[in-house]
Amino acid sequence: MSIDFNKILIIGIIAVLLLGPQRLPMYAQKLAEFVKAVRRFADTAKDRMRDEMGPDFDEVDWQKLDPRQYDPRRIIRDALIDSATGTSTADAVTPQVSATKVRAPAPVVPLAAGEAAPFDGEST
Repeated sequence: MSIDFNKILIIGIIAVLLLGPQRLPMYAQKLAEFVKAVRRFADTAKDRMRDEMGPDFDEVDWQKLDPRQYDPRRIIRDALIDSATGTSTADAVTPQVSATKVRAPAPVVPLAAGEAAPFDGEST
């Protein structure tokens, strides 16, 4: 994770203006303690997970499991392409799921003059 120095400088200047020079050291110390506590928590959680998973923990590719790498548009596009060609990634996982065909939406037909719009009384 890369932090831009300019952003940190701007945050520091705003903090000095808002907190004042008397309270700034106290809040800086509290921030440092909070960061240390979060780091201890993360290290403890990581150690506990390593103990529970055993040697498999080091073999896991954590970058592959990062949800930030997934682009929903790409996933949907790939799924639509797979279903259009007749192959589906879901078929490989669960064979009972069949690939669905992607159909174009029905054309919009304008209503005739004075014709009431269709209404479904059970929809509400």
